[in-house]
Amino acid sequence: MQGDGKRTPAGAAVLREDVTQAIRAAVFQELAAVGYGRMSIEAVARRAGVGKTAVYRRWGSKLEMVIEIVSEVAVGVTAVPDTGTLRGDLELVLTIAARALRHPLAGQIVPDLLAEAARNPAIAQTLQTALRDSQRGIGGLVTGRAVRRGEIAADTDPDLVVDLMVGPLYWRLAVARTPLPARYVSQVAAAVAVALAVRPDPAAQVVADQGIRS
Repeated sequence: MQGDGKRTPAGAAVLREDVTQAIRAAVFQELAAVGYGRMSIEAVARRAGVGKTAVYRRWGSKLEMVIEIVSEVAVGVTAVPDTGTLRGDLELVLTIAARALRHPLAGQIVPDLLAEAARNPAIAQTLQTALRDSQRGIGGLVTGRAVRRGEIAADTDPDLVVDLMVGPLYWRLAVARTPLPARYVSQVAAAVAVALAVRPDPAAQVVADQGIRS
């Protein structure tokens, strides 16, 4: 097995991308149809129109397969263009996340995986690691840009940025399951940007004002 967690093809065989994509799609469809507990690699292979050996050449187990595929959806959020402002970056990430969470498959898969994690320590640990890595990627990207622009303090915690940004969205779409108002994403982005914005040091401002008066 390679260091990135993916299986090395036997005999250095080349893995066809169209087959990989068909399997990925089948995994999401199977998860939505029967849930993680009842899902099998055989069923995924049938849905994808491939032999189960094609699945095992890519992933060593059902857990490895599901975590990698689901994680890649989340991690993909880190590849966002620089909009030039913290508020713009926040709104872009939120827009992408909202689109993903509103997808019918996501509405079934996310709660199911969380329920499985509560029963299965291996899933809980793997899912936690995948989400933590994704969170750090998103938080580090958005926070680093904002620090370089001078929009937020250099010691701003990237995890806090993600909590403030995605928390309300996840609550609405994955927990409460209520529709988002038309301007909800832009309002959350604006509120988080204001909450994180660098503010003048009151003591320094007093000194500056005294200097002006003298």
